[in-house]
Amino acid sequence: MIELIGITVLWIFLFGYLIIGSIDFGAGFYSFYAKITNKKHSIRQIIDRYLSPVWEVTNVFLVFFMIGLIGFFPDSAYYYGTALLVPGSVALVLLAIRGSFYAFANYGARESNIYLFLYGITGLLIPAALSTVLTISEGGFIVRTSGDVHLLLLELFVNPYSWIVVMLAIVSVLFISATFLTYYANKAKDKDALLLMRRFSMIWSGPTILLSFLVFLTLSTHNEAHFQAMLDESWIFLLSLVSFVLALWFIYKQKYLGLAFTFVCLQFGFAFFGYGYTHLPYILYPYITIFDNVTSPEMGITLIMAFIAGLFLLLPSLYLLLRLFLFNAEYVQGK
Repeated sequence: MIELIGITVLWIFLFGYLIIGSIDFGAGFYSFYAKITNKKHSIRQIIDRYLSPVWEVTNVFLVFFMIGLIGFFPDSAYYYGTALLVPGSVALVLLAIRGSFYAFANYGARESNIYLFLYGITGLLIPAALSTVLTISEGGFIVRTSGDVHLLLLELFVNPYSWIVVMLAIVSVLFISATFLTYYANKAKDKDALLLMRRFSMIWSGPTILLSFLVFLTLSTHNEAHFQAMLDESWIFLLSLVSFVLALWFIYKQKYLGLAFTFVCLQFGFAFFGYGYTHLPYILYPYITIFDNVTSPEMGITLIMAFIAGLFLLLPSLYLLLRLFLFNAEYVQGK
C-alpha cells in the first residue's frame, strides 16, 4: 500500500512538471520565433507576462519527483544514477543555459538573438533529453555485469522507439504550450497573438497524435508485456483521444479556449497516468519494481507525509500565483 501511494504521489508531481514545464519550454521557442519573424509585438509581450511570475516554480515539480524517487525506491539511484550520467548531464547543462537567460533577461538578453536562440532551442532539447528516462525504463538499454551497471548508448541511439519518444516529447511541448498561449492571448484580448498561437495549435496537433500512435506501435516490438497491458486498459487511452478531439474542436471554433486547454490537460493526463499504471509494477524493466525495491515502511510513511504536505503547500502557492498574476485581468492585458 505504501509503495502504491508513493508512486502515485510521485507521478502527480511529474505530471505537474509535464504541463507547467511544457508551457514554459514551448513559450521559449515561440518567443524566439516571434523575434526572428518580426512578430514580437503580437506574441512576445504575452509570453513575457506569462513567464515572468512562473519560471521560478517550474523545476520545483521535477526536484520533488527526483528526491521522492530515490527516497521511495533507493535502488533507482544505483541503476539510473549510472545509466543517466550522459543524458542527465546534458539536461543539467541545458537547464543552466536556460537559467542564465532569466538571470540576464533584464540586461538585454531578451533582445539578443543568440540568447533567444539558446533559450528557444534548450526548451526543445531539455524535454528530449529527459524523455530518455521513459525510454530506458522500458528495458533493453541497461545491463548489469559483475555488479556494474552499463548503459548501452549505441542501442539507445539506433533504436526507433527511442527516437519516436524524443520526437513526441518535442511536439507535445510545442502543442501544450501553443494551446495554453492561445487561451492566454484570448484572455489578454490580443487578436494577433490569438490567431498566431491558434495556428500553431492546429499545426502541432497532427504530429502529436501521429507520434503518440507510433510510440504505441513501436512499443509492441520493444516491450511486448507493457504493450499488452496498455491494450488491456485501452479505454484510458480512448478517453485521451476523445479529450484531444474536443480540445481541437474548441480551438478550431475559437470558443471556450480555457475549456479547450483543460481538455488538452486531460488528454495528456489520461495518456500519462494510463502509461504509468500499465507500466507497474516496474520502474525499470526488469530490475526495479515498486514492491521488491521499496524503502522501509517507516521511511515510506515519513516520505508520504512529507510529500503530501509539500503538495498542499505547493498547490495554494500556485493558486495565488495564478490569481494574482496570470489570471488577473489587468496584468494579463499589460495594464
